[in-house]
Amino acid sequence: MKIGLERLIEDAALQRALRGRRVALLAHPASVTRGLEHALDAIGRLPGIRLTAALGPQHGLRGDKQDNMVESSDSVDAALGIPVFSLYGTVRRPTDAMMDCFDVLLVDLQDLGCRIYTFITTLRYVLEAAAHHGKAVWVLDRPNPAGRPVEGLRLRPGWESFVGAGPLPMRHGLTMGELARWFIAAFAIDVECRVVEMVGWAPDAAPGYGWPVPGRSWVNPSPNAPNLSMARCYAGSVMLEGTTLSEGRGTTRPLELFGAPDIDAVAVLERMRTLAPDWLAGCVLRPCWFEPTFHKHAGELCAGLQVHVDDPTHYDHQAFRPWRLQALAFRAIRELWPDYPLWRDFPYEYEFERLAIDLINGSPLLREWVDDPAAGPGDLDRLAAEDEAGWRDERQAYLRY
Repeated sequence: MKIGLERLIEDAALQRALRGRRVALLAHPASVTRGLEHALDAIGRLPGIRLTAALGPQHGLRGDKQDNMVESSDSVDAALGIPVFSLYGTVRRPTDAMMDCFDVLLVDLQDLGCRIYTFITTLRYVLEAAAHHGKAVWVLDRPNPAGRPVEGLRLRPGWESFVGAGPLPMRHGLTMGELARWFIAAFAIDVECRVVEMVGWAPDAAPGYGWPVPGRSWVNPSPNAPNLSMARCYAGSVMLEGTTLSEGRGTTRPLELFGAPDIDAVAVLERMRTLAPDWLAGCVLRPCWFEPTFHKHAGELCAGLQVHVDDPTHYDHQAFRPWRLQALAFRAIRELWPDYPLWRDFPYEYEFERLAIDLINGSPLLREWVDDPAAGPGDLDRLAAEDEAGWRDERQAYLRY
């Protein structure tokens, strides 16, 4: 298969359409060719393409920052001598000065297929800025490594944030190019936008189910996205960021495991199996111990569970529902220890008043379900199933592969 970046590099007709126009690139560490050349370097050496600026999203163009709300500053690319603007520093939307530096913005960002991932919010912001300034946007499309499954509640009106760009479910099942077309339609963005589509992407093909395995190396799109297993788990495990539980930051398996020093992981797993055994389908949960070297519970031995989705003998792509799985773990903890301080109250992605768990889920509905002693798995399942069905119908018009 070929991604959008590779098509641009190889297609003279695409390159001709950019000649005579000032070109900028929005990229991050995973913006690489199959040969692992970074997009900025690969495009910078194309004859006739005039690169005048680069932009970096959260974690930076080259991936220099580790955690949420750790900002990157503007800089100058040493090789090309062009300005590199940060969209995760003093601003998160492009400024007028940034927009004045180019005529066409190439967007080459590897997504994880989850609404919470801030790169898709940045995509919406640059589309809106381009519309305002009369600029063009080209999205160089890439695979959604989580594939086509849809899961989770849709973001409710009024809950938009930097981790919630619109009424998407947690696991949306679209590529960045498809999302661009949806944003344009959903928010009536009057912008010149071209999607350089992939060739040969097969999102339903085993064993990758979205990520081309074998055939393409994994490069972390953000520091704690080290592999395909994390991408599969992320639509559920990202909710841990809004809790006091460790999500495995500071270990070698971030966002594939969770735990804390003061929980009984075996008891949690047993309660999950009692509450909704079908929500554990498609994976294997293994009780484990881990000691984060930084972040939550750093230096403390944590009891937890690791979600295994890498072995094709027990991973079922269609059956695995990470959002429900993680929600069930929260519910099990709440039932076992009703007063457990589960929800973490802290500034999260530039929000200082609303709880992080609510921002992550795009409403308080998930938290309220966890905390309601009278609620059962069926109550959350009905809410989510209605949202999921509606999204599957809505997204159909934007599927290109």
